[in-house]
Amino acid sequence: MISRKIKEAFLGSSAIRAMFVEGREMAEKYGADNVYDFSLGNPATPAPAAVGRAICGLVKEAEENGAAGSFQLHGYMENAGYVKVRKAIAENLNMRFGTDFDSENIVMTVGAAGGINIIFKTILDPGDEVIVFAPYFGEYRQYAANFDARIVEAAPDLTDFLPDLTDFASKITPHTKAVIVNTPNNPTGVIYKPDAMRKIASILEEKQKEYHTDIYLISDEPYRELVYDGNQEDFLTGYYRNTIVSYSFSKSLSLPGERIGYVAVPREAADAADLIRGLEISNRTLGFVNAPSLMQKAVAECLDEKTDIAFYDENRKLLYDGLTKLGFSCVKPEGAFYLWVKVPTADEETFVNAGKKYHIIMVKGSAFGCAGYVRLAYCVSHETVKNSLPAFEKLAEELHLSKNEE
Repeated sequence: MISRKIKEAFLGSSAIRAMFVEGREMAEKYGADNVYDFSLGNPATPAPAAVGRAICGLVKEAEENGAAGSFQLHGYMENAGYVKVRKAIAENLNMRFGTDFDSENIVMTVGAAGGINIIFKTILDPGDEVIVFAPYFGEYRQYAANFDARIVEAAPDLTDFLPDLTDFASKITPHTKAVIVNTPNNPTGVIYKPDAMRKIASILEEKQKEYHTDIYLISDEPYRELVYDGNQEDFLTGYYRNTIVSYSFSKSLSLPGERIGYVAVPREAADAADLIRGLEISNRTLGFVNAPSLMQKAVAECLDEKTDIAFYDENRKLLYDGLTKLGFSCVKPEGAFYLWVKVPTADEETFVNAGKKYHIIMVKGSAFGCAGYVRLAYCVSHETVKNSLPAFEKLAEELHLSKNEE
């Protein structure tokens, strides 16, 4: 018989993945070109050519060195990852963001999700609370449940989808162990700019003093490099000393299935040495052991590479402009590759089901802790976006939306 905890997980199973599966089934029935699947944040852009060259070069070098080379490329290493890889990442961050990292401040992880889980295992006790800013990536709930901790939702300001700071402050208690920030945000595409981050940091500093506790700010950063309209990449350790960064190369290098990322812990964070040691142990005891060896070495050679952001920007403009002209109300994304759309029906279920009639696959906002909206992942082909607009037009006509004429 399966565990009670996994039975509870069934109830919270990913709505995003469920819609993705439904989209695949619909594609098999009607043909992939006739289905407009905006469910999953699965990058359509290829990895930069430098990634392939790095992998091929590493494999060739290993083959030339025989058994010794194969061992060096595919064998175990420290639970934190290769020292040279961690040092390269630290130096790259120092150059880009003015940080003061060395190899010991970096722990290589199985993606950002693996990073968050080893952070949680290191800092959380049963009954601890983790605050998230709605709307948020729904898997945070399951990650916290893995360690018998509780997710606490802080409400957004619905005018700009930045956090409602008054509500946020009211949600912090003596049991608050961590706060998660995800910027650029999944699902809204909103960026938490420096002014917002300074205010969040100020509230956390005040609450730490009030409760005599350490509260960690976990910065979940898979979309850090995906910014538009002149917005700048940011690194949040400069705002609050108790910041821990969880990063993934899944989006910046279009490598989601390779599961490679890192956690960065600044030396000024509370109990930094113990944190880092705990992350290393958690990597092992959660069964990751270490991040994939080949991919560690490959990404270390590609730290200045980026995916084709212009590709996503074209999709962003096409989808946002197309839907707003049809009368839909959308938050204009500043980063990431998601469009957050207010449903024009009584409930999101009705809207999502109406979209399916026209082969449009959308994810309900309730999956992100914010009902009344849907998320569209526009990391798809240009053709999918273009071809979806007539389907959205039919949907708008069915719902009697008024077009915004220019």
